[in-house]
This record gives sequence, structure tokens and C-alpha cells, in this order.
Amino acid sequence: MATVQNNNSVNDPYAAINGNRNSNASKKDSEMVQQEDRFLKLLTTQLRNQDPLNPMDNAQMTSQLAQMSTVSGIEKLNATLNTLVDSFGDNQSMQAASMIGKSVLVPGTQLELNKGLGYGGVSLSENADKLKIEIKDSTGKVIQTQDLGAQKAGVINFAWDGKDDAGVKAPDGVYKISVQALRGGEKVKADPLQVGTVSALVRSGGGFLLDLGALGRVGFDTVQQIL
Repeated sequence: MATVQNNNSVNDPYAAINGNRNSNASKKDSEMVQQEDRFLKLLTTQLRNQDPLNPMDNAQMTSQLAQMSTVSGIEKLNATLNTLVDSFGDNQSMQAASMIGKSVLVPGTQLELNKGLGYGGVSLSENADKLKIEIKDSTGKVIQTQDLGAQKAGVINFAWDGKDDAGVKAPDGVYKISVQALRGGEKVKADPLQVGTVSALVRSGGGFLLDLGALGRVGFDTVQQIL
């Protein structure tokens, strides 16, 4: 008696093709999942390790997500992205909250003399051969001049002992500062920085404002240095 074998691959000529196709599709799906995992791990690491003073730009994050969407579709990442954004917001909140009570350097021209001491800063856009700071009273009169000499680009701190150019102690209060920087006789962009103490946080839009008391409120991204 002849034995009849049930061979689906012979009876259905498309079985082997479909099997290979399904196998390839599963392999591609697995590769996509792996790519998504690598992308999300990289993005999470970037968010966690970013500089609080220079956080990742929203446009940069969107660009990275748009690139990923060409592989697997942005819809699959929406839920995860929302979680990451919420996590980033919580992380920024904790970073901002940790600044309460600390002194910061922010753009501004005010210098507070307290108990005979005052502090300020300068933001230099490029190296300078000469850097000069003038401290003025409420009438605009220059009462003290500091020549800080050659300075490299970046944030430069300075202190004032409360004495005018004649060595006389000035009364405590709020003064104004102006800065001038030169290199090779040409002006270099230099911005004065004022010192303020963070007393509270105020939520504004999608971020926070730092309450510096008498100096007002400033954006978290305007902080040049935490003292």
C-alpha cells in the first residue's frame, strides 16, 4: 500500500514564501524595537545629563523625534514621549527648587553694597586686552573704577570693598555698574551682571521664573552663574 504524505509546502506553493516573508517581517519588527529602545535610552540620557543652565532646545528634541518617525512612526512614541517630557519637567522643577536661597549672576546693572561689600560680574563675548568697571551712585557720578586688565571670554566676577576712588567708605545701598572691554583698541561686547538671591520660584508658562526680591523676576535660562 502506498503511503500518502501530507506535505503543505508541496500542496501550497506559497507556504514557503509566506513563511519566509513572516520571518523577515518579524526580524524587521525586532530590529525596529531595538532601534526605538536605543533611541529612547539616548534621549533619556541626554535629558538627565543636560546642563540646567543650557537645557536641550525643544526644536532639537523635535528634530530627533522626526528622524525617528521615518523608521517606525511617531505615533508609537507619543505615550513614551509624554512620559519623558513630564519627567523632564519634574527634573527641571527639582533643579530650580534647589536654587532657592542661593545667589546667582543674571544680566543687570544693579550692585548692592551691604555691610561695606558688593559683588557683580561681567559677561565677555570674546577675549579682551582691557576690562574696566565703573561703579556709579544714584546721580550717575562715578565713585569707583576697577581696571581688571586682560580677561578671557566668559563670566568674570568682581568684588567691591565699598570705598570710592579716594578711599572713602560709601554708604550701603544700591549702585549702578557699567563695563567697557577693548581688544586692540576695538570694543568687545561686554554685559554687566548683577547678583541676586533666589527667594522663590514662580511657574510661568512651561517653565519657571526666579524671584530675586528687589531685583524682580528673571527666567531660569538667564542665570549666568550660580554662586
